[in-house]
Amino acid sequence: MIREKVEVERDVEYGKAGDRPLKLDVIKPKEPKSDALPVVVFIHGGGWRAGDKRGGTVRLAPLVATGKYVGVSVGYRLSGEATWPAQIHDCKAAVRWVRANAERLGADPNRIGVWGTSAGGHLVNMLGTSGDVTELEGECGSPDESSRVNCVVAFCGPANFLAPKQLAGGRRPNAVDQLLGGRIEEHKDLARQASPITYVSEGDPSFLLVHGDADNLVPYEQAEMLHDALENAGVDVKLLRIQGGGHGIGGRGPEVIRRVRLFFDRHLQGEDVEVPEEPIEARPLARPQWRPGT
Repeated sequence: MIREKVEVERDVEYGKAGDRPLKLDVIKPKEPKSDALPVVVFIHGGGWRAGDKRGGTVRLAPLVATGKYVGVSVGYRLSGEATWPAQIHDCKAAVRWVRANAERLGADPNRIGVWGTSAGGHLVNMLGTSGDVTELEGECGSPDESSRVNCVVAFCGPANFLAPKQLAGGRRPNAVDQLLGGRIEEHKDLARQASPITYVSEGDPSFLLVHGDADNLVPYEQAEMLHDALENAGVDVKLLRIQGGGHGIGGRGPEVIRRVRLFFDRHLQGEDVEVPEEPIEARPLARPQWRPGT
């Protein structure tokens, strides 16, 4: 069983926001296949106002159980506690902490991938495009380390808060308003700063964007815009379309996870494998779609 192949260290402090400790979970294989494994850092979703790092621990465990990866699931300040850019400051601090503690983790500081869903998809998109943006680093911990990452997997992540089509179906106040501390129309400079597409450049890492074309919270066009911007900048990017998939992909079947593993194996392990780009048909959900605030 998976739980017999991994060990979890919970609530490890990776930095502080003032006096507030920031914590993450570390998932390590009991039988690592090398002394310095690549790391996959998971950022949870929840509309920036809900969610918990425990969900990421569950997501990472099967990957770590292979013995090929160390997993890290990050807790970050939610929008009810602090508005933007606190969330990216925390996530960057977590990546820097991984680098600073690579030896004790049995990790390779030069092979770090990130994976996130929904709001976490937005934050990993930001990690991928803003590795060279000093004003987004923050001061939460390990200041002498880099927050750059080697590859990004984003599930249904926002990319451009100033796009014409509203996120979250136009409901107000929505999760983006809460993230920014007010309506987008009144905080356009902040919305631009919080949009991963703002920072796309030639040196960005490889991306795998996974998005349902029936997503009613984060429109599929968000993934298309980011894909096109990255491709135009010469970045290695793949867009995996989930046909009929809603927010949260719409049935995260084994084929989706297989392609995520192939992506990490290619970009973190250096394996000569291809990640298929053919669309995947969504599997029926066992329960209604999750919506922020529910």
